[in-house]
Order: sequence, then structure tokens, then C-alpha cells
Amino acid sequence: MASTSCFLHQSTARLAASARPAPAVGRTQLFVCKAQKNDEAASDAAVVTSRRAALSLLAGAAAIAVKVSPAAAAYGEAANVFGKAKKNTDFVAYSGEGFKLMIPAKWNPSKEREFPGQVLRYEDNFDATSNLSVIINPTTKKTITDYGSPEEFLSQGGFESDAVATANVLESSAPVVDGKQYYSITVLTRTADGDEGGKHQLITATVADGKLYVCKAQAGDKRWFKGAKKFVENAAGSFSVA
Repeated sequence: MASTSCFLHQSTARLAASARPAPAVGRTQLFVCKAQKNDEAASDAAVVTSRRAALSLLAGAAAIAVKVSPAAAAYGEAANVFGKAKKNTDFVAYSGEGFKLMIPAKWNPSKEREFPGQVLRYEDNFDATSNLSVIINPTTKKTITDYGSPEEFLSQGGFESDAVATANVLESSAPVVDGKQYYSITVLTRTADGDEGGKHQLITATVADGKLYVCKAQAGDKRWFKGAKKFVENAAGSFSVA
């Protein structure tokens, strides 16, 4: 509006000067005042608009901060009301003689010894079929690959012939972790008595400092599909040797 008033002021001033010289000064001053007032009004409006925009921006930022808060809970989980990071309470870190792994928090230590060289055994509180063992034995091999392929390594031991009817290798891999070669093998075994409909066994093995390290975690077929899979896979997958 201020620019429009100035444009009108210049046109009117020229016409007034040719007809009536004296009143032109007064009319010019009138339009100048009007322009100044319009300028002041525009300036005030700009300040008000700027303040409103700033307040809107702050309100929007606050709304975004509230939306990203992790207080909302998924179905079946407790609400994180205060927005603090939740700790993983499903597993407990364990460090043994030259190895470490994550053990399911609700599994308890067991004194049962199934294999020669077994140094650790934990089992599920509700079902001893779900368990894990760590076995350490001396070896002349320099690396795990000296045993052959993962399947060839598996055929050299690890199962009781009178207890297992069939053993099917579902998956095998040879990952390298921190420069050390590992074998990771998933096996489904069927027992002669048909207990649990079979067992899912996850085996992680490596060789270090003249020793063969084997971690074996398992769960019965029925419990595997009822949630035990998560605990067995995470326990076997977390096993590593220093």
C-alpha cells in the first residue's frame, strides 16, 4: 500500500502545480503523511506477522518433539511413559574361558554334562529340552576349515548314534568374524522316540590357540515355533572366541 500511495502522490502533485500552485504543498504533505502512516502500519503488520510465524514454528517444533517420543507401546508391551531407552532384559552377557555369548535371562545353569570337554550348560526353566552347551577340546587343527566343509565337520561327531534317528542339515555357513573363521550349522534331528517331534540344533564352532570351541543351542520342535527360536538363534549367533 505504501508504494501505491507514493505513485498517487507524484501524479497528483504535477497536476496541482499547473492549476493551483499554493494548495499543492498542503496536498503533497497530506499524501506524504499518508504514505508514512501506511509505511508504519505495514511495518507493524510485518512485525506481528513475524511474531506469529515464530510462535507457529515453535509450536510445530514442540508438536514434532512430542510425536517422536517413544512412549507409545506396541501391542503386548508396557508403555514407556517417560520416554527412556528400554534395556534388553531377554539376555544376559556371559564371559567364559576364552569365549563369550548371550544367554537367555530365564535359563538356569545346569550341572549335567553331555559331552567331553563341556564347560558350560544352561537350560530353560520350563523345559530342559531347550538348552545350550559350550564344549572346548584340544585339537591339532589350525583352523576350523581343516575339518573340511561344515557338513564334514558335523559328521565327525556331535550326535549319539543310538539316540538320533535322522539329522538333516537345514543351513550352513562359514562366516569370518574379527579375522577368525567360524562354522555355523542349523540341524533338525528326529529322535527314535519322537520326543518333541524333533529338535532344532544350532552349532557354532571355531578353532583358536590349539582348541576346538563348539557352542550348541537347541529347542524342541514344538517350542521352537512358540518362541524358543528367538532365544536359541540369538544365543548361538552371539558366541565368539577371543
